[in-house]
Amino acid sequence: MNPEEQKGLDAVEFQPVKRKGLRLSEKEIVKLTYLDPGSPFPRVISPGVSELSLAGWASSNQELIERELLRHGAILFRGFNVDSTARFEQFARTLSPQLLDYQERAAPRTEVSNNIYTSTEYPSDQMIPLHHEKSYSHSWPTKIWFYCRQPAQQGGRTPIADDRQVFKMIDARIKRRFLKKGVMYVRNYGEGVDLSWQEAFQTTDKLVVEQYCRAAHMRCEWRGGDRLRTRAIRQVVATHPRLGETVWFNHAHIFHVSSLSPAVREALLAQFKEDELPRNAFYGDGSSIETSALDEIRAAYCREAVGFDWQKGDVLMLDNFLSSHGREPFVGPREILVAMAELFTINVARLPFGETGSLTEA
Repeated sequence: MNPEEQKGLDAVEFQPVKRKGLRLSEKEIVKLTYLDPGSPFPRVISPGVSELSLAGWASSNQELIERELLRHGAILFRGFNVDSTARFEQFARTLSPQLLDYQERAAPRTEVSNNIYTSTEYPSDQMIPLHHEKSYSHSWPTKIWFYCRQPAQQGGRTPIADDRQVFKMIDARIKRRFLKKGVMYVRNYGEGVDLSWQEAFQTTDKLVVEQYCRAAHMRCEWRGGDRLRTRAIRQVVATHPRLGETVWFNHAHIFHVSSLSPAVREALLAQFKEDELPRNAFYGDGSSIETSALDEIRAAYCREAVGFDWQKGDVLMLDNFLSSHGREPFVGPREILVAMAELFTINVARLPFGETGSLTEA
């Protein structure tokens, strides 16, 4: 963080939020609209008066925000004076004071403030498919925020999808097959291609990694050359803890080798076996997942995707159960920051498929 932003954080973080003495109704203070009048996804909230503090307004309207988030799954806050990382952090902490760190990483990120991270630092010419944050893990954030500090010159949108609709689009036969078998993620760290285990688990202590894997019902295997292999059987769907609605919730279409471009896939398979790739996905019994099934899942996400051009100062808030997100390729500098909160942990030992009992052995 540069000195100016640190100064801004000091000024913002430790001062109480004060509302201005506006003689307006709450409906007049903000405007509730949509990007597309014909679609209720996402909800858009913008100020109805000038110089309205997003954190200040949010502090007195948390119930409204929560209600809108549960109803729509995504809220775009646009037109507020969110002009710094400090103001973004203040807004996120107004709603969820305890922001989460980023453990069991699947992508490179940089922490720019206390539990405020850059978005995935993949090359700008690559697309990141729609997904739920950390749906490959046994625990994930319930809420996630994206802040546009600088939009790209071209492209760089963050498409989102209503996963209640995605779930309906997936063929019933595919659902039954996945639900019967579960999903197994196999990751190999230290091959010099993907993340190192030190970066993924944010430690240089192997005992800490083993303890994490044991608690997460993940099998880990240390290999020669300071390499690590992990195997984890995880959920296929998730049920919203408050709404009771079921959504498709896994990383199979992201981690599976078929997600790679043909050239990259061929190069990696010439060097590694399928279970030695930096990351791959299988059914929970270890059998191969049909590429055709994953293509249908990807198509369902694409059909439901909603995109919008970022504007500087935009804040996008997602319910991580109800909405998935991705990234389109872009040109020019692009700075999107991320905050996460409200950790949800599943009881992996109670999953109805696979030999979950054996996974406690690290």
